[in-house]
Amino acid sequence: MRTKIMSLLAVAFSLGVVQAASAADMPAKAPIVKAPLAVPYNWTGFYVGINGGGGWGRSSQTDTAGTTSGTYNQSGGLVGGTVGYNWQMTNWVLGLEADLDWANINGTVSNPNCTVVIGGAPTCFTNLESFGTFRGRVGYAWERWLVYATGGLAYGSIYTGQDSCGSAGPGSIATCGRKWQSGWTLGGGVEAFLAPRWSAKLEYLYADFGSPTMYTVFIPVSATEKVSIVRGGLNYHF
Repeated sequence: MRTKIMSLLAVAFSLGVVQAASAADMPAKAPIVKAPLAVPYNWTGFYVGINGGGGWGRSSQTDTAGTTSGTYNQSGGLVGGTVGYNWQMTNWVLGLEADLDWANINGTVSNPNCTVVIGGAPTCFTNLESFGTFRGRVGYAWERWLVYATGGLAYGSIYTGQDSCGSAGPGSIATCGRKWQSGWTLGGGVEAFLAPRWSAKLEYLYADFGSPTMYTVFIPVSATEKVSIVRGGLNYHF
């Protein structure tokens, strides 16, 4: 009996030695290297950029006696620069943005009420020559995308008048005027990072400049100015 037990122990010991030797000859497994976590995009900080696009609007001219040109359409383009700052809190982004664009959003109408120039063509015109805003932004961000609503102050240079800004004989009666005018704007847009410091945006803005008095022929003449803007932009984030 003792002999059998000793034989079984010898066989078990031999198998263990063989398995250990085989394991020693096997190549070692390479250590598992975890990929570094992706750095999330963060919108906090200053940025500057350029923007450009087009606009369309509606204008009319009316004097204090109630004589009106009727409403007429405007259209044209604009291009300029942007500066702003964002604060990101979890997925919510708050920001302030200012911009100023050169613009040429122009329109005319033919109406007998639009002439005080003897022999002149009965035409009224309005041209938004510049467009700027100072706005707040509220947005929601996920990964590289930001969707936002925006609103605040709008301002611009409005050039409006009758015919070609001539005169009605002696006295050079003014028939046009240019004025920097403020108003309000509302809109929204979408922005996305193209690279860690570069983002592109597309936005829509509606702006109302009211109806300021623009010039005086025999009595004051006011002009309404309401425009819609669609523009794209490219921003660099510091």
